[in-house]
Amino acid sequence: LPFRQLDFFNGIGGFTPDGREYVIQLPPGATTPAPWVNVLANPHFGTVISESGSAYTWALNAHQLRLTPWHNDPVTDPSGETLYIRDDETGRIWSPFPQPSIPANSANHTPPAPAVCRHGHGYTVFERTHDGIESETTIHVHHTAPLKFTTLRLRNTTDRPRRISTTAYVEWVLGEHRDPNAMHIVTRLDPQSGAIFAQNPFSLDFPEHIAFLHCSAPERTLTADRFEFIGRNGTLADPDALRHQTLSNRVGAALDPCAAILAPFTIPPHDEIHVTYILGAAPTEDQAREHLRRHAGLTGARQSLEEIWEFWQRQLGGIYVETPDPALNHLVNHWLLYQTLSSRLWGRTGYYQSGGAYGFRDQLQDSLAFLHECPWLTRQHLLTSAARQFTDGDVQHWWHPPVGRGVRTHITDDLLWLPYVTARYLHVTGDTGILDEPIPYLEARPLAPDEESNYDLPRTSDHIAPLYDHCVRAIRRATEKTGAHGLPLIGGGDWNDGMNRVGHQGRGESVWLAFFIRRVCLDFHPIAQDRGDHATAQHCATLADQLAHAADQHAWDGNWYRRAYFDDGTPLGSHQSPECQIDLLPQSWSVISDAPDTQRARTAMNSAHERLYDPQHQLTRLFTPPFHTAPWDPGYIKGYLPGVRENGAQYTHAAVWFAIATALQRDTPNAWKLAHALNPIHHTTTPDALQTYQREPYVIAADIYTAPGHQGQGGWSWYTGAAAWLYQYYVEHLLGIRLRVNQLTITPLLPPDWKDLNITYRYRNTFYHIHLTVHGPRTWNPRRVLVNGIEQPDKTIHLTDDGHPRQVHIQLG
Repeated sequence: LPFRQLDFFNGIGGFTPDGREYVIQLPPGATTPAPWVNVLANPHFGTVISESGSAYTWALNAHQLRLTPWHNDPVTDPSGETLYIRDDETGRIWSPFPQPSIPANSANHTPPAPAVCRHGHGYTVFERTHDGIESETTIHVHHTAPLKFTTLRLRNTTDRPRRISTTAYVEWVLGEHRDPNAMHIVTRLDPQSGAIFAQNPFSLDFPEHIAFLHCSAPERTLTADRFEFIGRNGTLADPDALRHQTLSNRVGAALDPCAAILAPFTIPPHDEIHVTYILGAAPTEDQAREHLRRHAGLTGARQSLEEIWEFWQRQLGGIYVETPDPALNHLVNHWLLYQTLSSRLWGRTGYYQSGGAYGFRDQLQDSLAFLHECPWLTRQHLLTSAARQFTDGDVQHWWHPPVGRGVRTHITDDLLWLPYVTARYLHVTGDTGILDEPIPYLEARPLAPDEESNYDLPRTSDHIAPLYDHCVRAIRRATEKTGAHGLPLIGGGDWNDGMNRVGHQGRGESVWLAFFIRRVCLDFHPIAQDRGDHATAQHCATLADQLAHAADQHAWDGNWYRRAYFDDGTPLGSHQSPECQIDLLPQSWSVISDAPDTQRARTAMNSAHERLYDPQHQLTRLFTPPFHTAPWDPGYIKGYLPGVRENGAQYTHAAVWFAIATALQRDTPNAWKLAHALNPIHHTTTPDALQTYQREPYVIAADIYTAPGHQGQGGWSWYTGAAAWLYQYYVEHLLGIRLRVNQLTITPLLPPDWKDLNITYRYRNTFYHIHLTVHGPRTWNPRRVLVNGIEQPDKTIHLTDDGHPRQVHIQLG
């Protein structure tokens, strides 16, 4: 493997110095500890690809319309898509990817070779050399069209001509799972485009949809028969069809459906060829042909790749920081927003979860990360989410686009994220016009009190109301009932869905929800006042005070706040509890909600630092001890092993909230200790640490285990709301970058050894180059702010979008 200068190299991979790529270098036969993937997506199409070359692809919905299989097998990392290179003179076969590896006992075996995988923003590149043939394979998804490009460059490094063929292979799913859909899939060769078309006319929601595979080579043969391709009892590691010079061109119905296209080439000495395969989908045949007409071929692939480079550079270029912490720089400048947009908002999938659905609370929170760079994404998703609210005020817990089937539940926090995110959006943008956007409600039969959930397709109501009314209806619905302690009912679960039986009889209460509702009411109160809605403003003010009082009167346990009360009044999260004695959420949100008793909040946070933070493994438990043997039933959370996921592991989403609360208290040492612990780069800096953590160093994992024997091991990665919150933590709470309409303030909380840093801030189309210098310990207190040398008396940067860059100097402390 050639030497590369990489940041934070751990023996397997590292970042390029600019942080834009993560480069994985694999000696022959080596693997990463777990699949290290990239999620390549646009709003309606995407693929997940690992460092081994394993991939799955979807259109419209990563769960409902998978084009190829999703396996969720991190041990063997199988794939329903692959690519082969064959030496047509010797018959030897290999892949430009590390997998599949041709068995040693095969007549077509080629000794394994080193491989390099480069994950970038919107693309992944594989580099490999076999027997004098150098290959570079670039995979990307078009930034708007439902197309996945795989472009293969083959260079002959020998002194003689080489006869080489390439073969792309995919197994069709065209639904959720392959087994129930394969028998219905019909394939055909489209004479106009030369692509293999596949259709599942028995699909419930997508019977007209066409999936297709296309090759740019003028000479090619193909098959849509998987049995022909792999052979009887065969595997993709040694396909039978590649023992033959050509494929049969068989397509039709009643086959084991796949698509394989073989293209032969002759490569002169020290010359190279290029070939592009396109995997895609479209609602109709005509649209499929139009996509191929516009984008097929080598020129179309290259143009699309350049557009992807430009798109992501622009998309991630709103805030660029240069601090003394390069690990923080890499995440803030490149990877956190990329993870949030490609995996959470657009793909709604990762390697370990192929959900496809929008979670009402989930993507609303994710959208907060875009308020600086692209607030229109937040605006768009607010309106999308409001349209999933029922006339009664509750909402779909999650729903599958584009049809809208989803789950109605008794979970009590979902609906409140609508007014919470609306208030945050208004504070940053000043876009009060969004409150008047008309949005319809949904209608469906209500849930029975003892009914946990109902999966259905609701109808769109004729009742249309502005977004403001949707928000008010959510607040009114969420606060119409309280329990015996004056705390809000937990219902079928609050933020922690796994506590779904704490209040399933309708009497259990949530302490965390009390603090969250208080925060929502405090933020929404001025909005109601500005609208002249004095009744709602008074309701919010009164409720905020009542809930704070109830939490202090009935939820204080002596050194921290309790988590909840069961239906029978038994406290959860108390020092007397046999399990879950202290929970992270109410301690954090006592600070975030600006609870009046600040001394209790500080004591609660100190208790959380002492009892929940693990300095050895650099993680923060959600609660301790985990649920295990105690004779109570908090819900399905107890089905997880102790120390796994929500059951006492680090649930990173909550750990970031804890860090935010720490920063709000201006506890600089602990805030930066947590910032370091939350950064996955610091869990993978050495080979030993890498073998413990196992997950990707460049994206956030949803959880980190505390189970014995697995302490410090990452859980599922990519698909987690922690990425959006960690971005906000780094940018707003540590670096102190806060925007209010067109006024930018920077009040950072910096480590004592930092003397200066640079921030480039883009306001629409105008760049502000900001240099900060430290002159005292209270770094959140700017002494002077100068814009183009002119002192700003209010210590605020007044933003103007005129295209002329500004130089800003800020003295801190």
